Amino acid sequence: MENLENAIVEIKEKMPGLKLLENEPMSSHCSFRIGGPVRALAAPKDVTGLSKLCHLLKTHHISPLLLGNGTNILFPDEGLKDLFIISTENLTKMFLLPDGAIYAEAGVSLAKLASFAQQNGLAGLEFASGIPGTVGGGVRMNAGAYGGELKDAVDVKADIGLTDADLAGQYQYTKDIVTVDGSQRGTTWQATPGLFAYRRSIFQQMNAAILSAVFRLQPGDKAEISAKMRELNERRRDKQPLDMPSAGSAFKRPEGHYAAELIEEVGLKGYSVGGAQVSEKHSGFVVNTGGATSHDVYDLMMHVRNTVYKERGVFLEPEIIILPPEYALVDEGPDLKLNSVQVNDISRPPEPPKEG
Repeated sequence: MENLENAIVEIKEKMPGLKLLENEPMSSHCSFRIGGPVRALAAPKDVTGLSKLCHLLKTHHISPLLLGNGTNILFPDEGLKDLFIISTENLTKMFLLPDGAIYAEAGVSLAKLASFAQQNGLAGLEFASGIPGTVGGGVRMNAGAYGGELKDAVDVKADIGLTDADLAGQYQYTKDIVTVDGSQRGTTWQATPGLFAYRRSIFQQMNAAILSAVFRLQPGDKAEISAKMRELNERRRDKQPLDMPSAGSAFKRPEGHYAAELIEEVGLKGYSVGGAQVSEKHSGFVVNTGGATSHDVYDLMMHVRNTVYKERGVFLEPEIIILPPEYALVDEGPDLKLNSVQVNDISRPPEPPKEG
């Protein structure tokens, strides 16, 4: 705690223009509308400011949490007095590169990214138009829906100069990573088949954050892309409880099953603990019906997980990030591996590519 207090004093002295909120309730910064105060939340105005802030925190041995829209996270009611959060809300640059790829910073919403792609006649991100997250968090967790995943669109081949031979049999690429512990590292990862998995990436294991990504898509008809986006969004509105606070899908899809179907089969659709409820519209969602606490959500998810395992023998892994980490319901599964990696230690992240 003393290190954190000293860090805050220095940040105020050296970054006077920084948006810095102290003892900020996280119920105002997440889609669940649940969570007590964290010691501080800062919102740097750009990547350079974020780099400087991380450097200052590192000198005090502080590991911050980077936060996008907070759409898949559960903060504790008691708050986290030793947590410093960095919001990516101001990292919203997005533009076409000369080769037609899309450059987007971490704070760009996936909905805006998908819309920008449609406006430029680029197909491949239609599935993302209704995902309520941002580029940073989305790439980090390999967000997806309706058969699409971000790993299929992310690419920085041109930025790191690899050849087609280098790419043989491999996925595409993501770039511009700074470790969350504050070390100033501009990291370019080569994305191998072990980099991404279902709703997971190696960036989670490395405790790394995505600052930006390049999306390489396929040319498409604007009207057809728009129609596909409308179709998927209508399906979401029809099937998902979008009118209630939640953190999206509560559990990942277990292999060979659907979490919502399993939950319904064991009779837990509509089941409640306090103000938390298994949605009556979609059993894969846990919703805040009003006044739910983090303990309500946690206890409900524990009950669902244990009941499904007892009656169906299937282990449900949470898709929601539960804080603090020691409250996590399950282990993260087998390690993901990199076949190769390129790391460049630098004092600040690289400048984004120039438009046009």
